[in-house]
Amino acid sequence: MKLSEVLEITSATCIVGEQLASIEVNHAFASDLMSDVLAMSRPDTLLITGLTTPQIIRTAHMLDLPAILVARGKDVPQDVVDLARTTGIVLLSTHDIVYVASGKLYVRGLSG
Repeated sequence: MKLSEVLEITSATCIVGEQLASIEVNHAFASDLMSDVLAMSRPDTLLITGLTTPQIIRTAHMLDLPAILVARGKDVPQDVVDLARTTGIVLLSTHDIVYVASGKLYVRGLSG
C-alpha cells in the first residue's frame, strides 16, 4: 500500500514527507512501546503510535521503517519533526485512535 493511500484512508495529514506517493508499506505495527517495535518490526512496516518523542524517529530509523503514523491528533514537537526530516522518515498524523487507524488500514489490505 502506498503511503498516499494511508493518508487518504486515515484522513491523516503529512507533517514530513514530500516523497509520500512513491513509498510503499506492506505491513503495519501499532505500539507505544519502542522495545516491542524493535523486536517485531520489518523494514517495510508502517509504525502506528500515540507517542511524539524523538525515540519514535530513532527507532524507525534504526529499523529502516519508512513512515510513522501518529494517532489521536497529537501535536508533534518541532524537534521530532526536524529529526524526521533529517532521517528521511515520513511522518503522518491522524485524529483516529490507534485502534481505529489500524482497523481502517487492515480492512483495506495492510497486514499486521
